[in-house]
Amino acid sequence: MTTIVSSVNVPGPADASGVQRLVPATGAVGVGLAGFAERMALHPVGEDPALADELALSHALFAYPTAHAPVWRTMRAQAGVAEPDAPLPPGSFDEHLALDGVQESQLWEGDLLRFPDCTLVVSVPRLPDARFNETLGFVHAAKMVAQSRWSGFWLSVRVPGTIAAGQAFELIPGPRATGVVELFRARTAKMRW
Repeated sequence: MTTIVSSVNVPGPADASGVQRLVPATGAVGVGLAGFAERMALHPVGEDPALADELALSHALFAYPTAHAPVWRTMRAQAGVAEPDAPLPPGSFDEHLALDGVQESQLWEGDLLRFPDCTLVVSVPRLPDARFNETLGFVHAAKMVAQSRWSGFWLSVRVPGTIAAGQAFELIPGPRATGVVELFRARTAKMRW
């Protein structure tokens, strides 16, 4: 299966209410150990600014599989917040990278994603929170993320460089000790919805 970067999303200008959303980047974006250069100047969407350095490095970039988009479009339509054919714009999940050809069920903690000019490491799944409700536009979105286990995943940076939409990447197996879905299940087992 072909694996491609569908979009690279960086912080855009704040809207009238002061909320900053991610917008598609044009061209290649620099990736350092802490993520995109733009993230260093502008607070990353949805993250606690008090994150410790180690946690911030393991959460350098958030990726979300594009394969889930058709289901979320349907769920949004059923919730009455969007038309059935309304597209989900890039950054709808607060993802820095929208990825084609890879899903959480295929990934393990420590797997490498090798791009032409940088290498990222699969870190941990994202835990569902109220941001999913906000970005998808309906109350039970976070609960549905937990049930589907379509959480997306955090990446750390192994080799800094650049990344751009349209680039192919290679999935290189890591130690294969803990799967992303298994880790997600363990971390959400006691959560109440």
